[in-house]
Amino acid sequence: MLETAPGPGETRTVTEPSAPSPPIPVPEPDREAWRTRWPPMTYWVRVLLTMAAVSVVLIALWSVINIVVLILMAAVLAIGLDPAVRRIQRGGMSRGRAVALIFAGALGVVILFAWLVIPRLVTQIGELADDIPGYVDDLETRDDALGRYFRENDVADRLQTFVADLPNKITSSFGTIVGVAGRVGSALFNVLTVAILTIYFMSSLPRLRRGAAIVFAPGMRDRAEDVVDLAISRIGGYVAGILTTASIAGMSALLFFTILGVFGPGISFAVPLAVWAALAGLIPAVGAYIGAAPAVIVGYFQSGVTGTLILIYFIVYQQVENYGIQPRIMKNAVNLSPAAVVVATLVFGSLGGFAGALLALPAAATIKVVFVEVFLRERVAEGDPIAQEQLEEHERAEAEAEAAVRERAGARRRLVRRVQDRLGGKPRE
Repeated sequence: MLETAPGPGETRTVTEPSAPSPPIPVPEPDREAWRTRWPPMTYWVRVLLTMAAVSVVLIALWSVINIVVLILMAAVLAIGLDPAVRRIQRGGMSRGRAVALIFAGALGVVILFAWLVIPRLVTQIGELADDIPGYVDDLETRDDALGRYFRENDVADRLQTFVADLPNKITSSFGTIVGVAGRVGSALFNVLTVAILTIYFMSSLPRLRRGAAIVFAPGMRDRAEDVVDLAISRIGGYVAGILTTASIAGMSALLFFTILGVFGPGISFAVPLAVWAALAGLIPAVGAYIGAAPAVIVGYFQSGVTGTLILIYFIVYQQVENYGIQPRIMKNAVNLSPAAVVVATLVFGSLGGFAGALLALPAAATIKVVFVEVFLRERVAEGDPIAQEQLEEHERAEAEAEAAVRERAGARRRLVRRVQDRLGGKPRE
């Protein structure tokens, strides 16, 4: 390659060849860095100890699950009756006396039911035992499917043989009798336990409510108290709702029995059977069936038409109660949709039997309160539009339920005022 000399006034710059750059050192991986990211061993020890303690507590609770269920039932009853106690307190009575007055009223209802039922029941059982052969003879002479069944299967002879062998069977099955007596005694003990615990919880509910706030950190106590108060109001609404449902069941049964007596053959024990239907209505899901069984049996002992009419009535009423009365009342009482009421009763009833069905709606209402007040409001604070929409819908449903409650209360006050005005304006004789 030829190079030209620089011209006049020009300089040539000669650049030295650059030296090769040294290689960039690659840092070796820090094999101990995981120790700064991984929790220390003491953390995992605490986690394992916590899991072990929770497992021990759960196993201990499961071993005394019957006692836990009784305590929960008593707590639900105490919370549900608390509005009535506070209403009596506003009249100037102490809380202890208010609790005593409520339980005296409940005991009076039980005594009245026993006074109406037991004497007549003992008399009727004796008469029934004497009249069974005559009933069987009458059934065999009937010209229908039931009469043919009695004639073809020699029911009269079998019944006479059973009655003749009954004393020997009773004496030979002493173990069965003791077992039945033990189960009855256990049931009575459970009822007495729930009653005593309910009285205690009702008497000390304000103190227990304040003591529950100690469980939470000081910064969360105000919010926790609001959540607890809202959950307690929901449980109280549930108890009020189930008492309303049971009252409707009893009054409807008494009305039907009265109509049956006016336009038909009537039924014995109309008032006690209606009271039993109301008491059984306190049991969720299956209460109507339990309340219907004695009435249907008594009706069939009178005549097939009477028993069939009573059976049809209770089947229809059960459907109306399950899908009409109870969901509407519970929607306003615990702010649960009708579908949620039915699903909660079915799920908890399948998991816990009778106790699960009884505690289903209080548990569902409490879960909803915690979900709305803890989870949903935090999402709204973070700016979640879907959570905001759900919260607005929930608050709108709350406002509608409160408006419905105020409207019903106003209607009751107007009715009472109208009755008082008519009684006050009635001329004295």
